[in-house]
Amino acid sequence: MIKEHAELIKSIRANNSHFDALCHKHDELNSKIDKNDGLNAFERDKLKKEKLNLKDQIYAHIAKYKVS
Repeated sequence: MIKEHAELIKSIRANNSHFDALCHKHDELNSKIDKNDGLNAFERDKLKKEKLNLKDQIYAHIAKYKVS
């Protein structure tokens, strides 16, 4: 996912269930997009937008923890 923050992400996931759920959903979408099992262009774009939204939320959490 966000390799440069892998250790911080691991730590946050262990202590924050909401953050863990965001990361899990991001990973699921990433897998669906990579597999591309019969997705049309609209469905793939929709999944990519949802994944990008999750990534933004994940980065926001990371920023909060880096400031703390």
